[in-house]
Amino acid sequence: MSTPDQWTLARLGQHRDELIQPALVLTPIACTAFQWPDAQIAYRPLALPLFVLTSIAALASLLPWSRLAGNRQITVMSAYMLFSALLMPLAHGTFAAMFPFVAASASGIKLASRRAAVTIAASGAVVAASATWVVGQLSPDFLERPVWVTLTVALPVAFGISHRDRLDAVRNAHLAAESAQRARESEAREAALMERGRIAREIHDVLGHSLSGIALQLDMADALRDSGRDDEAAAAVRKARAIAVDSISETRRAVHALREDTLPLPETVRQLAEHASAGFVLEGEAGAVGPETTHTMVRAVQEAMTNAAKYAPGATCDLRLAFAADQVRLTVHNGPATEPRRAELAGGSGVGLVGMRERAALLGGTLRAGPAGDGWTVELELPR
Repeated sequence: MSTPDQWTLARLGQHRDELIQPALVLTPIACTAFQWPDAQIAYRPLALPLFVLTSIAALASLLPWSRLAGNRQITVMSAYMLFSALLMPLAHGTFAAMFPFVAASASGIKLASRRAAVTIAASGAVVAASATWVVGQLSPDFLERPVWVTLTVALPVAFGISHRDRLDAVRNAHLAAESAQRARESEAREAALMERGRIAREIHDVLGHSLSGIALQLDMADALRDSGRDDEAAAAVRKARAIAVDSISETRRAVHALREDTLPLPETVRQLAEHASAGFVLEGEAGAVGPETTHTMVRAVQEAMTNAAKYAPGATCDLRLAFAADQVRLTVHNGPATEPRRAELAGGSGVGLVGMRERAALLGGTLRAGPAGDGWTVELELPR
């Protein structure tokens, strides 16, 4: 029942069976009632009440079965089988002979206990055979059916049991499908909450450091203005604005990185290097890396490349991603500037690498940044 087509066919089969069962029950009643006035029936005064009782028991088997207790279900099916078996030899020339066969099949379908269903069917066969023998002894010219034929009324119980097993399989498949759907919805909700948490955490890191820097610059500007140092106060205000602009860019980049489909870490770093026309070297055998580690590595690359563009415009950059047994190391190195710095980009909040260092510490790693040779190197090590 794993595919939609199979599930649809199973449901159609169940609906078909739900229509067949009433037809099997009602057909013998209607046909026997139609044949009754002209049929040759032995002991009519006894046969008529048995026909009425059999019809009532047959109709009772069509009622909502789950509302009846287990012992009452067995009682109804036992009465259905008993009345049918007694009626069979009396009205053997009519459709009444079908009643015990339908009753045996209904026992297998309706009763949860296979033992009870088989016992009722077997008992009905014995009762039918005994009643047939008695009628044959009392009216030898009336009944010509061999006694052993009546024992076959127990056979349809096997069909009923197999039919019930199939219905149970369809029902269980339906429950399993519903459970799987609920599980998928729950996983989707959990994934959405985790994604929201990751975005909120990242934005908190970016905005927390940025807003702290802005507040410090504005406090400094206020103090400088009170002391008459207007030029320095204006510079502090401009620095606060630069921090705000930088934090907006960082926030947008963080949201974009968190919401887009995540590629494997080596592929992501390679794409970032190609986008910035930087060199890329992969060392060791790349393996599985956790999502938090991947995201922190990507953020470190973005931060290092942004700082290189700000403070060393035109410098060449090289990225190296090295995989070890229990850790992964990222190295970003840029050479000296070959172009003049742009005034609007030269300033920065100074908190980007601080935030990365704090994130690395939370993951059990380290981040080092400082001058190396004629340029600047950022090195991040995180456990895999």
